[in-house]
Amino acid sequence: MPKAYEEIADDLRRAIRGGELTPGARLPSETELARRHRRSVPTVQNALRLLSAEGLIDKRHGSGTFVRRPRTRAVRDNERHQWEKNRALMPEATRAKTGATERETGLVVDDLVFFARYRQLAAPADLADGFGVPKGTVLLERTYRTRHSAETAPFSLVTSYLVRDMIAANPDLLDETNEPWPGGTQNQLRTVGIEVDRVEERFTARPPTPEEARELDLPAGTSVILLRKRSYDIRDRIVDITAVTLPGDRTELLFTTHLERW
Repeated sequence: MPKAYEEIADDLRRAIRGGELTPGARLPSETELARRHRRSVPTVQNALRLLSAEGLIDKRHGSGTFVRRPRTRAVRDNERHQWEKNRALMPEATRAKTGATERETGLVVDDLVFFARYRQLAAPADLADGFGVPKGTVLLERTYRTRHSAETAPFSLVTSYLVRDMIAANPDLLDETNEPWPGGTQNQLRTVGIEVDRVEERFTARPPTPEEARELDLPAGTSVILLRKRSYDIRDRIVDITAVTLPGDRTELLFTTHLERW
């Protein structure tokens, strides 16, 4: 037999999914819900905690509890890298019309708000080992955030590293004001004669840090997906190391493997 708080949660869940309570709608106060259901306020609070953990509601301090607005979903597939490589050869006007985020979300350029920050740093041991360069080699660290203009949280948290000397022949690649760069990293590398040959990606998952949960605006109990990517050029050098943190509540990973015919 369901517990009292589960019955209240079921009632509110039906109202949300049935459209009686629409996205952004404010729920009645805890006292009013307790009165309606003839239960105690602590029982109502348990029900609301359950719905919050499911990502259906948001509790805003001093404002009340609201039906959570659905976030734009992103479908990230393993065919994106060839798509990006093909796109890197296209004219700038064509490259400027769309990017990987638009491809994954179905949005258009005007729907997006983009942020980039660059800084140069001495490679710590782990990144130096990753690139196969001496510790202290100068790297370019690039931090990216892209979000839907109607939302406050980005689609992911992205930090990318390049070896400065590999790209220094094109000073434009060191300037964050040139972002968003039409054609992305593969086109940027192409301007200095680097062709990406293959991309290696490793995925893991874990609970978010408090900072990640806040920046991605994650519902309680939602995990993040960690993507660690290494791009190799046709000379078998690692030319890009990227760390991506993806929100587990609105990211789908799609892997398609084309098999050779007998």
